[in-house]
Amino acid sequence: MKSVLKSVQSYLGSTRGKQAVEGYLFAAPWFLGFFIFTAGPMAISFAMSFFNYDVLTPAKFIGIENYRTLFVSDPLFWKSLYNTFYYAVFQIPLYLVVSLVIAIMMHQKVLGVRVFRTLYYLPAVTAGPATMMLWIWLFDPSTGLINQTLWKLGIYNTPLWLQSETWSKPSLILMSLWYAGSSMVIYLAGLQGIPQELYDAASVDGASKWRQFWKITLPMLSPTIFFNLIMGIIGAFQIFEQSYLMTQGGPMNSTLFYAVYLYFNAFKWLKMGYASALAWILFAIILLLTLIQFKLADRWVYYEAGDRG
Repeated sequence: MKSVLKSVQSYLGSTRGKQAVEGYLFAAPWFLGFFIFTAGPMAISFAMSFFNYDVLTPAKFIGIENYRTLFVSDPLFWKSLYNTFYYAVFQIPLYLVVSLVIAIMMHQKVLGVRVFRTLYYLPAVTAGPATMMLWIWLFDPSTGLINQTLWKLGIYNTPLWLQSETWSKPSLILMSLWYAGSSMVIYLAGLQGIPQELYDAASVDGASKWRQFWKITLPMLSPTIFFNLIMGIIGAFQIFEQSYLMTQGGPMNSTLFYAVYLYFNAFKWLKMGYASALAWILFAIILLLTLIQFKLADRWVYYEAGDRG
């Protein structure tokens, strides 16, 4: 024991030991915040998922009853899960493609391109509620700009958009493209990191622009696409603000997404234990999908030598 203590004291007295202590001291605020505001609440939430707790009365331990109820006798759980998967399956690919196309356009050397980059990115920093109010007006079946434009084009059988059980989810998917500027910036950084020499060599060999895109741009940009894909999965499965502010989960629960249903259970119906179980199911789904993407990444994500660290 004395030899161990002596070794520790010797290490702490060395230059390397002092640097390590200083490093941990500088990082201490982050560690403190992580354990208090992230790890701690997560642990409490996991424990609470095995209790029946409504805030007003003491918590009662019920084991795995919350999880059994979720999978066996809660149709809204499956409905919200279906809505969320529907949104993710269609929104993520569309969002990735649109933001990539915009990034490629913003990568061109044209006059005023920096102004256009700013304009495309601006919606990403616009206040959420204000944006929702704008889109509620745009989607209005009788006075909204979208339907009025369709009428002028001779299309009179226009959708009811947010007021339709069929069109409500596609409406929110369409609205999500408003925020494509945030991914555009990341794509743009990836495009600017591709060596121009590769394109020059391909041009000398007679490769067309389209072939250069498939053989140079996409492979070199694949790590950026992979990053945006992971962030897209996480964001899609946590969609909340649009549904809560614009439709309250309606009509007929067609936009009752998982995070909205979780919120209703926790803060509207005060079923904290049940909501905690919902939260951990969501965590497991996102974790599983993320791990699958990392497993599949070796098949299509290209890294230059040394990029993986």
